[in-house]
Amino acid sequence: MRDFFSLERWLPGLAALLQYQRAWLMPDMRAGLSVAAVALPVAIAYAELAGVGPLVGLYSCILPMLVYALFGTSRQLIVGPDAATCAVIAAVVTPLAAGDATRHWQLVMTMTAMTGFWCLIASRFKLGVLADFLSRPILMGLLNGVAITIMVGQLSKIFGFTFSERYLIERIAGGASYITQTHLPTLAMSLTALLTLLLAKRFKPAWPSSMVAMVVTAGLVWALDLGQFGIATLGAIGSGLPAFQLPEFPPGLMRELVLPALNLAMVSFVSMMLTARSFAAKNGYEIDADKEFRALGMANLAAAASQGFAISGADSRTAVNDANGGKSQLVSIIAAAVIALVTFYLTAPLQYIPTAALGVVLVMASLSLTDFRGLWALRHSDRSAFWLALITFISVLAMGVIPGITLAVLLGLFQFLRNVMRPTDQLLGMDDEGVVRTLGDNEQAKAIPGILVYRFNSPLTYFNAPYFKRRVLALLVQDPHSPKCLVVDAVACFTHQDISVMSMLGELHKDLKRRGIHMVMAGRHGQMSLWLKQAGIRVGDEGIILCPDMYQALRMTRCYREPVFKDDEVVESTTEAILSRWPQDDALPDSARLTLPSEQEAGATPA
Repeated sequence: MRDFFSLERWLPGLAALLQYQRAWLMPDMRAGLSVAAVALPVAIAYAELAGVGPLVGLYSCILPMLVYALFGTSRQLIVGPDAATCAVIAAVVTPLAAGDATRHWQLVMTMTAMTGFWCLIASRFKLGVLADFLSRPILMGLLNGVAITIMVGQLSKIFGFTFSERYLIERIAGGASYITQTHLPTLAMSLTALLTLLLAKRFKPAWPSSMVAMVVTAGLVWALDLGQFGIATLGAIGSGLPAFQLPEFPPGLMRELVLPALNLAMVSFVSMMLTARSFAAKNGYEIDADKEFRALGMANLAAAASQGFAISGADSRTAVNDANGGKSQLVSIIAAAVIALVTFYLTAPLQYIPTAALGVVLVMASLSLTDFRGLWALRHSDRSAFWLALITFISVLAMGVIPGITLAVLLGLFQFLRNVMRPTDQLLGMDDEGVVRTLGDNEQAKAIPGILVYRFNSPLTYFNAPYFKRRVLALLVQDPHSPKCLVVDAVACFTHQDISVMSMLGELHKDLKRRGIHMVMAGRHGQMSLWLKQAGIRVGDEGIILCPDMYQALRMTRCYREPVFKDDEVVESTTEAILSRWPQDDALPDSARLTLPSEQEAGATPA
């Protein structure tokens, strides 16, 4: 009961802060100010990407960062608006809003709340293992596709024209005609922002380059009154606390948000965990995936409550935190306080920020999502992973972000099912020291004449049991020694009781018995005995023989091997000689000597 109400269980971030060390204060303050300097311009830019006002982007930083500081288990992770998250939101909400700005905002908040609820449900059922569900190649293809989609979409702001097409392929196809519509003053401002950003990165890498680019371009617009040349800016921005509003759109639209919110929760969590785990490993501590799911859910609910949009782990801001020596969750609290100060009292200067500069910032941020070199390298290291990544990438470009994410989730599921349904398997043999090894991986290991030793590298269940049976029978036919005994490594594949698997074993045993082949299970003696008896399969005499481990199984089955002939005389092979000396031979592995019973206990000649 005490554990149920423990602070560590429900508020791990707060529990960590209660053990705060005074020496961490200065590094945390420096890191917090640096994170705020990076988060401010990015939040405004991502708000534009999501199709809402810049103030909404700032709202999406403050309360979620505070909530994650209390509920999260990562000491370095910074949550906030994310390029991929905002691209997903825009792809879902824009067609549903049909040009109504108020409805667009309300749909964004509703989808954010749904995403938070999905995360809480996943945490309740301990689905943190989903962090490993989307494989790295699939996520690589997804993020590369999202990055290209964002960059193409921002070209309209950079060049000063407006896309009339909704989808990427059509926009690229009409690229030549759009270039002729370039607004030169806007392009000049974009080039100024890009040059400023690159120079800041080159000569002042410790400075927040995005902030520098926005300050310089906004200063030029204000000082030179560049608005008269048609350069679009953010315009007047309100300030203060967000005004709470309830959704006023038709309830039927909520059905359109349920599955996209689930996809968004999945992708946000996987992306966040990749960032959190990498920095946790770097700084020498562990994070709890189930608690992180809950923290992400609470942060998204906080974003919706503060009239913001969905958030995720922000890798660039987390890297800034770590580079500046951030030690604890206090960094998020300090950064949130600075952003709140700007949001409530200092929004007036933001009206001069040109949207062209925001487009440049978004393009540069999207470049950090791309990893085409890593994707291409998969072609040599893992060809199947390369094709998974490439298919996901092309799907996002051709079908859109949401169908691409859905396909990525399905590909992850299919990849898992394929690995379970058609796993790898091995034949085992023995070396000269009597150690059981995989055949083929070790030249010293040799097959045991008359015995087929088989390992199936996946839990046996109803959908791979027929494959297991086919593989065993095929290997028995292919074995040139015509085995008289089959030994199955039960530890590797019999992990749970399944009536379909037991039925398959009964059929396999009958088939082998007709062929004069004995069937032996090595390992999980107690469980296998119970499961087989419950399934009505005979154990022991005239049934399936059960042994505690592989070494005893081989010792008991040596009487089934055909004699080895040389020059018409019966001789012993190396493995036969070793088996005949078990367990008295001092060369026997310790694990085998400890578990082997006496001749009387084991029975020298099983029926």
